[in-house]
Amino acid sequence: MTADDLPHHDELVVYGTGWCPDVRRSRALLDQAGIAYTYVDLDEDETATELVRHLQRGQRRIPTLLWPNGSFLVEPTDDQLRAHLDTVDRQPSDLAG
Repeated sequence: MTADDLPHHDELVVYGTGWCPDVRRSRALLDQAGIAYTYVDLDEDETATELVRHLQRGQRRIPTLLWPNGSFLVEPTDDQLRAHLDTVDRQPSDLAG
């Protein structure tokens, strides 16, 4: 898998499972902050699981959050997620002009 194989989304993508408390916690934080995202359940999507393993060099830790700019977090704490959201919000959203 190369960088060209990564899916390109216009919004944040949260990869996780329904049974994981860390996934539920991160999604609740995003919901409370009004952050739009797409949720992908890794138990139901083998292609997404391959992407997560690629990002993590063979591991499958969740949640994995992937932003349109290519940045991602794996198993973030609430503080780490809030800090990353602040950083992403300060970046220009349209670099094409």
